[in-house]
Amino acid sequence: MLCADQTLYGGFTIDLKRRLNQHNAGTGAKYTRNKRPVKMIYHEEFYTKSEALKAEYAFKHQTRSKKELFLLKQGVDLSSLG
Repeated sequence: MLCADQTLYGGFTIDLKRRLNQHNAGTGAKYTRNKRPVKMIYHEEFYTKSEALKAEYAFKHQTRSKKELFLLKQGVDLSSLG
């Protein structure tokens, strides 16, 4: 997700729409509470929860530039990233 302060946030969910609504209502992750609104800019689907959590962990532990490079390779339009 892209936060209002232009930071990037990644997380795990089984219901994208519900989770996005939670983040924008201030009831999602503590990180996004003061960075609203958030916008879904990319998502992936995984066969198992374990795969999803590993991907989330890997994304969260990258530098900003590596996150942007990953998103660019996935076809995400980075012009909205400021």
